[in-house]
Amino acid sequence: MGTDERTAERTFVTRADKVSITDKRLLRGARAREIVLRRAVDIASLDGLDDVSFGRLATDTGMSKAGIQTLFRSKEVLQLGTIDYARTMFIDAVVRPARSAAPGVERLRSLIEHWIDYAKTPLFEGGCFQVANLARFDSKPGAVRDALFRTQQQWLETIEKELRNAVAAQEIADLDIDLAVFQIDSVLCAANTALRLGDEEVVAKVRRTVGDLLKTP
Repeated sequence: MGTDERTAERTFVTRADKVSITDKRLLRGARAREIVLRRAVDIASLDGLDDVSFGRLATDTGMSKAGIQTLFRSKEVLQLGTIDYARTMFIDAVVRPARSAAPGVERLRSLIEHWIDYAKTPLFEGGCFQVANLARFDSKPGAVRDALFRTQQQWLETIEKELRNAVAAQEIADLDIDLAVFQIDSVLCAANTALRLGDEEVVAKVRRTVGDLLKTP
């Protein structure tokens, strides 16, 4: 092997080693981020996003405070990451499974049943993440409030879409869609609180409320 070939081989190996090291660091960073955010969503559901801090997460996860700060840079970035992570978990638990149901009444009922499972289990230690945090930030303008509001609007729009599908397909009688969305959201929020207090009977009330809105024409 000539000098140029040996040099080229050493260069290739060096670059490959660097790529391997970089990939491992990225993988460790992704795993650390996952651990931090999974704990953060539980803290936020129990005590609110204000209590999601670098220090508490370091204590709860056994990671260094400096390491968590490196991942998220600021408390607001951490809070926004927590909201996004909770949103993804909610979609995976409630919205995505319902997509296999036919649009309209069937999908709306599926959404509600998956929401009931989500709240009863519960997916987060403190129950519904949104219910736990919206009231805390509704009067605090800023990026955190905006992120919570966007997530809530997306959920309400999901309900609205299936109600409109149901009306368009004449599966249910024509109704005030905006009011129906408000009623469904209200009963789900109330049900979350009732479930946290141990009232399992509220599930039947949720189904009855939704059923009354889905009357055939």
